Amino acid sequence: MTALSQLYPQPLWQWFEQICAIPHPSKHEQALSQHIQAWAKSKQLAVVEDAVGNLIIRKPATPGMEDRKIVVIQAHIDMVPQKNADKVHDFTKDPIEAYVDGDWVKAKGTTLGSDNGIGMASALAILGSNDIKHGPLEVLLTIDEEAGMTGAFGLQAGMLDAEILINTDSEQEGEIYMGCAGGVDAQITLPMVWQASEQSYSAFSLHLSGLKGGHSGVNIHLGRGNANKLLARFLFENADDLALELTQFSGGSLRNAIPREANISFMLPEENLSALHEKVAEFEALIRTELAIADPDIRLVLNTIPTPKRVMSENSQNTLIDLLHVCPNGVIRMSDEVEGVTETSLNIGVISTDDEQVTILCLIRSLIDSGRSQVEGMLTALTNLAGADIDLSGAYPGWKPDNSSPVMAIVRETYQDIYHKEPVIMVIHAGLECGLFKKPYPEMDMVSIGPTIRYPHGPDEMVNITTVGQYWTLLLAVLERIPVKA
Repeated sequence: MTALSQLYPQPLWQWFEQICAIPHPSKHEQALSQHIQAWAKSKQLAVVEDAVGNLIIRKPATPGMEDRKIVVIQAHIDMVPQKNADKVHDFTKDPIEAYVDGDWVKAKGTTLGSDNGIGMASALAILGSNDIKHGPLEVLLTIDEEAGMTGAFGLQAGMLDAEILINTDSEQEGEIYMGCAGGVDAQITLPMVWQASEQSYSAFSLHLSGLKGGHSGVNIHLGRGNANKLLARFLFENADDLALELTQFSGGSLRNAIPREANISFMLPEENLSALHEKVAEFEALIRTELAIADPDIRLVLNTIPTPKRVMSENSQNTLIDLLHVCPNGVIRMSDEVEGVTETSLNIGVISTDDEQVTILCLIRSLIDSGRSQVEGMLTALTNLAGADIDLSGAYPGWKPDNSSPVMAIVRETYQDIYHKEPVIMVIHAGLECGLFKKPYPEMDMVSIGPTIRYPHGPDEMVNITTVGQYWTLLLAVLERIPVKA
């Protein structure tokens, strides 16, 4: 037995160990899906893979619980693939190297996948148990949640029989979630005009790293640095004085993760080399001071590179720098209705350069449709001014809070009875799939719970072991308290 599989509750952690061993980044979930299907069939459980790849597994009620309302426990199969720059890891082939560190489970240099692997493991552990009391049970495992919610969008009416849904994708023990933000992807494309480079100039790359990054919803209010925005700021403040000629801008890897690293390549006259080193050192010292609490490990590294054959035209470069520097990022507005929760935000997640254009991928989140529309309008206006194009796609609705939810009341009362304290009823600034499920299942009663997960969507991701046990205890107690069918 490994240290992981010895943790409490063992059935959950044993499943999580299996999940870590089988690669399952977004859009590459098939191997894990097939493993789960084979296991379910070996247990004589009814399992269906729907048209988009979601799994629905059914288990009959335990004796004496047959008259209870049907419950669906829901999790997503995929995980966010993020790693440190010095970590050699192929998320489509290599297992996650999970390990125990005190009261936390972490991964070696990569995301852990506790988002949403712990929720998935809990559902599978319940399916495999012989001694957990529950009514008729369904487990819904969706695909591609982290990269577009393809599974939730594709779930059809009539696939589920349940009246109650328990989502397991929340990330704070002691909080019960009854609402979430909606969102929309924004892709900005800025056409590039190129010109021949001055071969007597020196060529460099400037790499920014060491940021914490994290979930662009859950962590957006923490004031962490955005690598794309920081390098855009450096260019805005120094490109003209140093006569920089930009050849490339790249940063981030996912539109829903705060970018931890970014890179620019450029040329400049020999006589400005000394000033370049001074400006880089000054800028690093400045942002280290500004981000001393939120991001204390920030680093800027300047390297010489082979001389490129072309650079951006002056107009293309200026437009790109201005657009990136002025583009809003981070918290746009805090909620008036839910104290301490972000209402509307924007994450400039990924920047890439190719022969024709620079592409900027952003994710807008908001608890209210009007907030999302406002930021859509802001970005559209900016791209109009810059002569760029914008494509808004993949919009998904938020999950409107329902204070009268019966299952939320059950979870709240159960938590109080077990832990002798009030749980916090919350709305999360992240895209839980519940909002999408409301379209095919408008009458379904929903709630979201989970253990404490820190820094999801980044290599610092960790899950608290004690709270996994508390989440498990709560989940099993709630299943026992599900009322009889009307």
